[in-house]
Amino acid sequence: MQQALLPLALTLGEPAGIGPDLTLQLFANRVKKPLPCFAVFGDVQFLEARAARLKLDIAVRQIDTLEQAADVFDTALPVMPLDARATDVPGFLDKENAAIVTASIEQAVGAVRAKQARAVVTAPIHKANLYEAGFKYPGHTEFLAALCAQEGVSPRPVMMLAHKDKRAIPVTIHIALKEVFSRLTVGRIVETVRVAHHDLIHKFGIAAPRIGVTGLNPHAGEDGAMGDEEKTIVQPAIDELKKRYDIQVDGPLPADTAFAPHIWSGYDVVVAMYHDQALIPVKAIGFDSGVNITLGLPLVRTSPDHGTALSLAGTGQASTNSMYEAIVLAHQMTSREVE
Repeated sequence: MQQALLPLALTLGEPAGIGPDLTLQLFANRVKKPLPCFAVFGDVQFLEARAARLKLDIAVRQIDTLEQAADVFDTALPVMPLDARATDVPGFLDKENAAIVTASIEQAVGAVRAKQARAVVTAPIHKANLYEAGFKYPGHTEFLAALCAQEGVSPRPVMMLAHKDKRAIPVTIHIALKEVFSRLTVGRIVETVRVAHHDLIHKFGIAAPRIGVTGLNPHAGEDGAMGDEEKTIVQPAIDELKKRYDIQVDGPLPADTAFAPHIWSGYDVVVAMYHDQALIPVKAIGFDSGVNITLGLPLVRTSPDHGTALSLAGTGQASTNSMYEAIVLAHQMTSREVE
């Protein structure tokens, strides 16, 4: 007998940005674009004020437990209240809002870890504003990893960008391009691919993942003519993945052709060596509908693939596509039948 699915846990995001707007707009439009049941970890009064600012005729209702979300969702946006409060001043950052931003993430993650919710969907945060308030993590991903740490060991988070069935992963992420050469190692590539392989099986339901790995240099080094990292780093990593872990992996692929549709479609994910190699192709085909998925965590986390867009906050003009896709993907990844 199939049990009712738990709700998704949505974070509030930066109050001065478009995150709250997108959640409210999607909820208001849920008849035309159906949504799975979710609850927002936030501030009821703030969300009511932002809905009024956006001229959205929706009810916002506080719930005491996530079990109540399903009963409320048809008629009102369910909100799990937080001790902190948010100010409704679109476009203007207030470091006092940092408390509710981080509390929303902490409690949403806690709900999933406690099996009260089934996945976390995070709205965009403004890292610089959090830093002003003493936030100690480079970004969302590292904070999530710390929250999921067990016995002092943090998970190895891996960032995946996806547009429908086109997926890409960068091995190195938010570092200067000149630092990629010192940070890229055989072990880092092996670890990234292993995390991707595991989660493609266990979170995406792909029985035998096909993984492509790009080279670092133009034309994958042109047999050493344009650099030897393919021979000294990338190829040894591929060999280890095949021989030691029996993972179906190809490469080093020239990065300028790996994302051509007829090649990309032959892989469940393409793992690239640095940020722009992986992100440019996804953003080119799905600029306002890509999804950021964090692999390597003991939970499912998705997020829209864009920032806070402060200039659009409170206007109702921001596209909801990426947030919608993030919610739908989180639902799909966690909606297998529960016996």
